[in-house]
Amino acid sequence: MLFDYRPGRGQEYPQAFLAGYKGLLMTDGYAAWRTLEGPTHLGCLAHARRGFVDALKGMKKPGGRASQALAYFKALYQVEALAKADPPEGETRVEYTHRLRQQHSVPLLEAFRKWLDEQAPQVLPESLLGKAISYTRNQWAYLCRYVSDGRAPVDNNVIERDIRPFCTGRASWLFSDTVAGAKASAMIYSLMLTCRACNVEPYAYLVHVLTELPKRASDAEVTDLLPFNFARLTVAPRA
Repeated sequence: MLFDYRPGRGQEYPQAFLAGYKGLLMTDGYAAWRTLEGPTHLGCLAHARRGFVDALKGMKKPGGRASQALAYFKALYQVEALAKADPPEGETRVEYTHRLRQQHSVPLLEAFRKWLDEQAPQVLPESLLGKAISYTRNQWAYLCRYVSDGRAPVDNNVIERDIRPFCTGRASWLFSDTVAGAKASAMIYSLMLTCRACNVEPYAYLVHVLTELPKRASDAEVTDLLPFNFARLTVAPRA
């Protein structure tokens, strides 16, 4: 997990942070992300779904178009649930996931897109439902791209859960006083959430790092002190 502080939201910041990156990149619909030419861009299905959830909550009566849209999302996620089962013998997880998506998700997405196109002219553009439909249609090329790669996630929920402590803290302290303070916060959150991802106890990790760092020269190699390397040191040896 890596947090980074930048002083603005312009396209130059993601371009600098991800310069040279050519892997998969899943984001929301923020236009600055789309200016990156190296990565393969993916849209987060959960972000699109959230708009329809909000639309459903804003309706006086349950059901209707928002419920119909959510039924498509439910079916797409059911395919992902199937893909988490053990793959058949002779088939890798990636191959199995890709096959299920091609078999089930592709026709679901085709039907969903047709439904969205039919509903768009019948819904007020500025309504919650209209905004949800517009967002989904505008991001469609990115939202459906996951079906072509068995490695690709369907959404960014794993990261969304991990950044929740940061977002909760941000609501409390609101703004850092200095750029240096913001960068320090990003660094600490990066280390602590990487600890969690590696099943490393944060206090034990910090004790180890703060004990070891003073023993080293300022230009010494310190990559062995990163959480995932510390995790290897603390794994109990096999009998």
